[in-house]
Amino acid sequence: MADATLVEAIDLALARAMQEDARVLVLGEDVGRDGGVFRATDGLLARFGPGRVLDTPLAEGAIAGLSVGLAAQGFRPVAEIQFMGFAYATIDQMLNHAARLRTRTRGRLSCPMVLRTPCGGGVHAPEHHSESGEACFTNIPGLRIVVPSSPRRGYGLLLAAIRDPDPVLFLEPTRLYRAMREPVSDDGTALPLDQCAILREGGDVALVGWGAVVREMLAAAQQLAEEGVAAEVIDVATLVPLDAASILASVGTTGRCVICHEAPLTAGFGAEIAAQLAGPGLLSLLAPVERVTGWDVVMPLPRLERHDMPSVARIVAAARRSLRHG
Repeated sequence: MADATLVEAIDLALARAMQEDARVLVLGEDVGRDGGVFRATDGLLARFGPGRVLDTPLAEGAIAGLSVGLAAQGFRPVAEIQFMGFAYATIDQMLNHAARLRTRTRGRLSCPMVLRTPCGGGVHAPEHHSESGEACFTNIPGLRIVVPSSPRRGYGLLLAAIRDPDPVLFLEPTRLYRAMREPVSDDGTALPLDQCAILREGGDVALVGWGAVVREMLAAAQQLAEEGVAAEVIDVATLVPLDAASILASVGTTGRCVICHEAPLTAGFGAEIAAQLAGPGLLSLLAPVERVTGWDVVMPLPRLERHDMPSVARIVAAARRSLRHG
């Protein structure tokens, strides 16, 4: 077991999957010779050769379409889209083909592919490079959406995604790539998909989110603890299918919920979680559901970027508002 950053953990998981299964291929723009724009595929070309690590043209729709074809023919492609802002070009292939292949063929074919892309802000990148567009994909039935929040979780969740028989959109928070190190055991152990992770237990308020904002949630929980408030921190991890049961169970105990994400407020995926709480969780709520999100604007790069993203102060303030009720 060695300390690794998230980008190193992704590289480890890809190499492990390729070593264990000859059907696993990696493809995308600059993933071979250059090792990927963030070096997430560094060393894979030298280790596995050009037959399994393919540099593609700058054509995101074609990358996704090629992956669908490869998956339908028995391969397990892992395609990289350089930035989330470029992933929208893949929606045609992901919605009309990847996510429908199993039902279209009545189960004769499946689409075991992974579409990886960095997402989110915090690195002062130019336009189209700092987007959190997960909500554009969450309304595609048949597409699983996974977002890791740490190196260890990135390693285990990516292995699980590659081994899954159906298509997965795997969103890697850009500002977490080299933000921290933690011990990662390269033993091939996957983490379960479709399950929230309780990162910190507490009985006063639930902080619910995914990806990079989980770090702010944990810091907010620590600040609240110093005020005598026990906040439970829930990493959603798999947005679709959503593990609503874990969130409902937490709110059943705390009676309060703060949902956090970098994407804009309106129609962000946090609204779906709030809707779940407004249904079967309604009678458990002691206060209105709070949402701490990006604003309904194009990411204001570069100088105002940090004001757009959820901060520890905003999360703590939302928790305090919730605690004033009941």
